[in-house]
Amino acid sequence: MPEKTNASGPAKPSTQRAQRPTWLKWLMRIFFWTTGLVMAGALSVMFVLAVALAVAYPNLPDISELADYRPKLPLRVFSSEGIQIGEFGEERRNLTPIDTIPKVMKDAVLAAEDARFYSHGGVDYKGVVRAGLANVNKVKSQGASTITMQVARNVYLSSEKTLTRKIYEILLTFKLEHLLSKDQIFEIYLNQIYLGNRAYGFAAASEAYFGKPLKDITIAQAAMLAGLPKAPGANNPVNNPARARGRQQYVIDRMQDAGFITAEQAAEAR
Repeated sequence: MPEKTNASGPAKPSTQRAQRPTWLKWLMRIFFWTTGLVMAGALSVMFVLAVALAVAYPNLPDISELADYRPKLPLRVFSSEGIQIGEFGEERRNLTPIDTIPKVMKDAVLAAEDARFYSHGGVDYKGVVRAGLANVNKVKSQGASTITMQVARNVYLSSEKTLTRKIYEILLTFKLEHLLSKDQIFEIYLNQIYLGNRAYGFAAASEAYFGKPLKDITIAQAAMLAGLPKAPGANNPVNNPARARGRQQYVIDRMQDAGFITAEQAAEAR
């Protein structure tokens, strides 16, 4: 029997392609343009950083002496019985090895300044993003300087806020992280940072503000000292007890959030 054919005849292939909606065309154009601009911007940033590295890195200061950190110490005069009877010098400082600094003091500083210090490579990119979002949303102005960046700035650079200084600061940060251990960097910070009232380093600050050696401080006192680096002149308990108290409470909260102290210890410290 002959095969039956469709009355309407065989299906003819469509000669016209379905056209995309106009809005979809514009959306795709915007996407490709945006992607291209982002890639071009990223390449430009990488090029600038490469040039900056090639030009600035050879001119960075030699940091090898920090491997054997020896800061300037005041002249101290002692009696024949070993009692200190005088101290002369502009800077009040007691060089204290990191192993003898109490854990509560180190925890307070990490909570206040750089909780991820032992896990990042000198620049805390998560911290940069967090600080940027906080500043854009005007929740509370935040900085993103790590402990290593502060060491680079305090030891080698001026306090001027320029792009050139920031580039040198970041390059020095990477150099410090490459040549020194985390504990070496932290020890320099704990002994070098200015904390007001002529005190440099936390051991000297403990003597200056509480009249006791650093090994004997409480959580509340450690939090008070850890709140000083941001503004040592304005936040110290001698010049402005109210502001010092406010910073202390902030540090205690940060210590609890970071898991350094319990809620009960935080409540007692407040």
